[in-house]
Amino acid sequence: MKKTNMYLAGIGLLFLSACAGTNDNSFRVDRSLEYCHHQVTRTLAELRGEEGQIDYTLIPRNILKGEAHWNCRKASETEWCSGFWPGILWYDYEATGDVQIRTEAEKFTAALGFLAKQPAYDHDLGFLLFCSYGNGYRLTGNPEYKQVLLNAADTLATLFRPRAGTLLSWPRNVKMFGGYNTIMDNMMNLELLLWAAKNGGNPYLADIAVSHADRTMEHQFRPDYTCYHVAVYDSISGEFLRGVTHQGYADSSTWARGQAWAIYGYTLMYRETKDARYLNFVQKVADAYLERLPEDKIPYWDFDAPDIPNAPRDASAAAVTTSALLELSSFLPDETGTKYKQAAIEMLTSLSSEKYQSRASKPSFLLHSTGHWPAGSEIDASIIYADYYYIEALVRLRKMENK
Repeated sequence: MKKTNMYLAGIGLLFLSACAGTNDNSFRVDRSLEYCHHQVTRTLAELRGEEGQIDYTLIPRNILKGEAHWNCRKASETEWCSGFWPGILWYDYEATGDVQIRTEAEKFTAALGFLAKQPAYDHDLGFLLFCSYGNGYRLTGNPEYKQVLLNAADTLATLFRPRAGTLLSWPRNVKMFGGYNTIMDNMMNLELLLWAAKNGGNPYLADIAVSHADRTMEHQFRPDYTCYHVAVYDSISGEFLRGVTHQGYADSSTWARGQAWAIYGYTLMYRETKDARYLNFVQKVADAYLERLPEDKIPYWDFDAPDIPNAPRDASAAAVTTSALLELSSFLPDETGTKYKQAAIEMLTSLSSEKYQSRASKPSFLLHSTGHWPAGSEIDASIIYADYYYIEALVRLRKMENK
């Protein structure tokens, strides 16, 4: 209890310093990173518990509405969020240089290595291993991390279906959708394939990523550049059948996090390929998102939810989009790039406000994310991937400011 009170007191002092001297409208990225470090330290203390031992196979997943402590889940192929907490630790280490945080990042990362040694359960290997091992390799150059990533990319590639031209996202749900399925989230996992193709893996991995991105661009977007969550293809011929939703409000609605995955996914496709088609396309997808935002720049969980303005928000979608727009802005001429960078900073400012930061109430970074509204799961919660993309955005912004 004494240890907890000390952490809370430290956070209180941080908030007081953050409020001091803030008469202008500039965003204090270093103060937000300091806040994240405080919250990481609190989480590690909570995971350590009274016995002082951490079970590195138990990974923080969420803090539900009305709760104050992390719910942890066993690292496994079915727990798609297992890579985000190690990734947060790597970003915190990058921001602070704290060697104790690096040690914890290494231990949590090591708990996921087994995933690269078994058949692909679904498309989430990119989330699981690139967020953890990928950030670890980027910061340390550990050759063991590189080999795990190369193995994981080969495993992920086994889900590619040439006739459809995309990766099968959920093998377990083919019957449910009435065909082979590709979800917008899968765009995020193409980074693993593209990285592997450039770092000693089979060059064919990049061909898979490009095929997947192109087919998704062709079939999974409406004329107004909003996206379907799921594209369903004929399981034999590969013919596109229809666009539907799984986590959105309706097949015809725009699920906010799905649109965020699309913005991030096509931004990384341009970064890795320098194909101007992706750069032109992602601006239209981003504009479709930005045009639908409420005043505080944090989207409702679905842009077409029938109970707006009383619908739940989704801070996770905002965090994903913020990180993507910061990177996107760096690829564009001054005026256009400034537009997207300013939009990202406005989102970060809102996410970093008293309304959306957890602060002393919970050891997470952010409040008010929506996981799976149709299933009634993680509604108005703190969710680990919201925190991951929030700290990623902060680290990206600081690098941009220090250039």
